[in-house]
This record gives sequence, structure tokens and C-alpha cells, in this order.
Amino acid sequence: MDLQLKDKVVMVAAASQGIGYGIAEAVARDGGRLSIASRKAENIESAAKGLRDQYGVDCRGYVMDAANADAIQAWTDATLQDFGEVHGLVVNAGGPSPGNFDDFDDAAWAKAYELTLMSAVRMIRCVLPQMRAQQSGSILTVTSISIREPVDNLLLSNVFRSGVVALVKSLANDLSDAGIRVNNLVPGRIDTERVRTLDRISAEKKGIDVNEERQAQFAEIPLGRYGSIEDMGSAGAFLLSEAARYITGVTLLVDGGKTRAVF
Repeated sequence: MDLQLKDKVVMVAAASQGIGYGIAEAVARDGGRLSIASRKAENIESAAKGLRDQYGVDCRGYVMDAANADAIQAWTDATLQDFGEVHGLVVNAGGPSPGNFDDFDDAAWAKAYELTLMSAVRMIRCVLPQMRAQQSGSILTVTSISIREPVDNLLLSNVFRSGVVALVKSLANDLSDAGIRVNNLVPGRIDTERVRTLDRISAEKKGIDVNEERQAQFAEIPLGRYGSIEDMGSAGAFLLSEAARYITGVTLLVDGGKTRAVF
């Protein structure tokens, strides 16, 4: 399928590795131009070079802390200065700290709010003037399966990622007249460093080997495995692209069938 992403400029946050990198790679594979960002200069420059070398696309790396409003604005300004336009945005950030209600004080709640909910608000706010001016654009937020089924030991994620989904559903209606689509991409158990860390924590609590924990997780997934960043990348690139031009306000689960909810 031709996604018609060739020469389109797509901004991808938290793209030095994991799901963000997977989406950036899928866009690069289709010929898109990329502005990718993460907190560490060395990591994001390495990722950008890898995509340039492998796919021959214009890909530039920027340092950006998703919990910092000024850093988000600076990334957007630099992207517009370097590329002149923005057609797609992937809102993405590392997840909040794991834990349960009694583990968190006000400072922890405030930190998770800035990282997870306000990062989405700010990234979207920054690109809207450009997208409104061109009367087109596609915005994609990467959330979590916790928006459908709260995940044990991930209370902060459960709360604030649900807020991101509500934001997207509201914006899908508000921005439709400007030709801007807004959707959510929801990973299930994807084989990323964060999920490996969560598996180790869970295995330690149960007193079992981490491989035993992973096998137990596999058993709950109809497709019998964790998803890959390539699985996420393909789904993300599709939602960003013209192939999904009649899709907005949608929450797409990429979870191997794990979620049992009907809707």
C-alpha cells in the first residue's frame, strides 16, 4: 500500500528507540522527512543517522524533554525553520513511574501530569498554527492499553493516559474544519525496554524467573507473543498517512487481541 508519505514532514517525539523509533522508521521507509526528538543528544543523533543511512531520507534529530514546555516549543520552532512545514505529529513520551496509590505524593502526581498529559497538550498546541494555515495535518498520540483496562502497578499511567484519549476525541471534532485528523495509537505488550523492566519488576514480586513471567503474559495474548516496534510502526504510519484520510477520533489497539472489551 502506498501511504503517500513521501516528502511529508513528520515530527516524532521520544524517537531514539522503542515505539517512537518504530513509527519514525516506518515513515522513513515510505520516503517521509523526519524531525525526531528525545532527551539525550547522543541517542537521537544516532537514531537520525541510522534512518538517513538506511533509507536515504532527510531525518534530523533534536534534543527535547517532553515534560518541558520551552523544550517542546523550541523543537517545533527548529523543525519549522529547518523543514518549512509540518504534516504529521507523533505525541509520545516515556511512561510515568510504576506504583500504586500509596506510593505517590503530590510531587509525583504533578510530574506525571506534566510528562503524560501536558506534553500532549503542548505538542499539539505548538503544531496547530502551521497545520491550520495549510488546512491539513495528522496528529497521533501514543497512549497505553491502560486506557481500556487499568494495569496493576501503573496507576499514574492509568489516570493521565485516559486524559490524553479524552483530549484527542474532543480535538477530532474541533479540528475537523481545518482538515486536521487526530487519533490514538494504543500499544499492548510491546517488546520495549519499558515492558522488559515491568516484566522484571513483576517477576521479582512473584518470586519467579523473568522468562516465566513473559511466558505467562504470552499465554494471555491470542496471537501468542509480544508485539514488536515494527508492528507499532506500521500501524502508526498508516494512521498518519493519506491511506487513513477518513479516520479521525479513533483509538486503535495494537495488542495481539489481548483486550477483551467489545468496544
